[in-house]
Amino acid sequence: MKKGLVLLIALFCIQQAKSQVLISLIFGDKLNSPFLEFGLEGGINLSDISNLDSSGTNPGFNLGFYFDIRSKQNPAWMINTGVIVKSPMGARDIPVYSLNDVNLDNTFAGGSVNREIRYFNVPILIKYQFKNRIYLKAGPQLGLLASAFDQFKNEINDNDVVYKKKIRDQIRVIDAGIAFGTGYHMNVGNGLNFTIQYYYGLVPVMKGDGPNTNNKSLYLTAGIPIGKGKAAQRRAAQEAELNKVILPEDEAPQPQPKK
Repeated sequence: MKKGLVLLIALFCIQQAKSQVLISLIFGDKLNSPFLEFGLEGGINLSDISNLDSSGTNPGFNLGFYFDIRSKQNPAWMINTGVIVKSPMGARDIPVYSLNDVNLDNTFAGGSVNREIRYFNVPILIKYQFKNRIYLKAGPQLGLLASAFDQFKNEINDNDVVYKKKIRDQIRVIDAGIAFGTGYHMNVGNGLNFTIQYYYGLVPVMKGDGPNTNNKSLYLTAGIPIGKGKAAQRRAAQEAELNKVILPEDEAPQPQPKK
């Protein structure tokens, strides 16, 4: 019952995230204002798991949407949040372990295992942008587990043999940690922004009494506001309408009597 409820919540969140991305693309201009910037961002992330015997980082692609909510008192300060819809983490080349099957164990003996864990991540960061458009940001990040698997790989007679084992039941459903980064917001067009961000998990990845393993990941992303230009044009048109001078009827020019 408990597992079914967790799965139902996860599926609901997945569907909601996909729907929000689609809605955001269609109505992006409605989500932008002088104190709110909405956009899409994506890039690569290099992940690893602390205290896990692995030989290198696990590369992956991330994609999501963001909101910069500016302070009305000081627009240099803002809250940076959103959802990283696609955000794989994990580690490469961890030691091969037994699959409790003699044939499989013999097949992958001497091979390698890549671990991939996919989350929906929600950063909630405090962001400060300097006058030169460089910004710093830091704060907590929460993650909801979507899927997890170990991919066994070996080469036999010049052929790659691959086996994928699902390990979702061994991974904690909720991940949480701290994120911090820096970047640059261009003052050209709609304002592309480029970010380098690091995340370190504070919740052990694996269930049970195993080693204190934590997610860690380096993000290299580019973000672009969606509908920002259209929203600015709409605001300019509204302001132009408000600034029009309409003379009252008693002040309007009156026809002059004929001499």
